[in-house]
Amino acid sequence: MRVTVKGQVTIPRHVREMLGIVPNSEIDFKEENNRVYLLKKTVGVTKQENRFRRFRGAATVKMTTDEIMALTRG
Repeated sequence: MRVTVKGQVTIPRHVREMLGIVPNSEIDFKEENNRVYLLKKTVGVTKQENRFRRFRGAATVKMTTDEIMALTRG
């Protein structure tokens, strides 16, 4: 494998397929014991965001805007 003048290499197709790397995927490099590992970054939701996932969507409360504003402004 050859490194370009810009320091770029082509990741072989079988490696991309194995790791699920597609265009715009984020990857990372990890150095350990004089070896460098290619890792696919997992761009996921944090636990904090995950807790609120079930609350996403349309509200079903039958309140007027004024009633909601009164509740939120306390």
